[in-house]
Amino acid sequence: MTEFDYSPSKWIPFRDKKVLERVRNIKRQDIEKHPNPDFKIRVIPDDDLRFIFMTDMFHRIKTASEAGENVVLITPNPCHDYSNVAYLINKFRVNCEKLYTFNMDEWADENGNIAPETYPQGFMRAFKNYFYLKIDEDLRPPEDHVQGPTTKNINDYGKMIADMGNADACYSGSGWAGHIAFIDPDTPEFAADSLEEWKKMGPRVVTLNPFTIAQNSLHGSFGMSGDMGNVPPRAATIGPADVIASKYRMDMNGLTVDGTSVSWQRMITRLIAHGPVTPQVPTSLLQTLPTDFYITETLAQNIEPIWDKGY
Repeated sequence: MTEFDYSPSKWIPFRDKKVLERVRNIKRQDIEKHPNPDFKIRVIPDDDLRFIFMTDMFHRIKTASEAGENVVLITPNPCHDYSNVAYLINKFRVNCEKLYTFNMDEWADENGNIAPETYPQGFMRAFKNYFYLKIDEDLRPPEDHVQGPTTKNINDYGKMIADMGNADACYSGSGWAGHIAFIDPDTPEFAADSLEEWKKMGPRVVTLNPFTIAQNSLHGSFGMSGDMGNVPPRAATIGPADVIASKYRMDMNGLTVDGTSVSWQRMITRLIAHGPVTPQVPTSLLQTLPTDFYITETLAQNIEPIWDKGY
């Protein structure tokens, strides 16, 4: 019998067949093992992931408030969990006057103009609606404590975070191409001659990887219909240097297609956690840093054919 052998498509950022085969075959019982003890991989029940994120964020805000100290957070793509954090803030009457948030990314057009708050799918618009405006007015931080990348501030965005003493926590979740924030592979704006050079790069406007466009076309805000032409082609993002400078990192991996067991994140999570550290898989950077890396039970499932399923 003739063996059918092939190489991954040229469009796939990471194409080392041996590595892909190895990580593809990592079993559920082995997925938490890692040589760096500070990179803590934990498999958790699906329902716990959002609770853990919400609890950590609230705990940091409340603890800092009680101590009269600043708390600086790098916040990911807004989700309904922010409303739960706001509920807890209101319930326990937590004064947020010393809370500072920096959204990790925002959409941009083909000319590099960053989306304003009026853009319905914009991250700052959603962050304010889900979080800031849900906090009781007497407890909210000043509005200028809530920042996101803009056309005006993008060149100084990394300095803005650094001037606050860097982030106390950076929350993230990996993308289909392995991005952290919108630090995508194969984007010319993050081209570097070495891993060390790449690690020093800060915020900028980038050209999005096609897989990032496809991923976002499945999100609710874009209609969950594969409407890739409706997703902006570029984005503003923090850089690897901002992730590295953060005092704490939490990465959450539990995305499925509308609550099913289907997930584009299952394979890339394995590659991020157990493949080489490379700009071709940007979130793999976390392997070298103290990080709480959460994987849900659904994503930790073994990768194997399911022959009775079609599309």
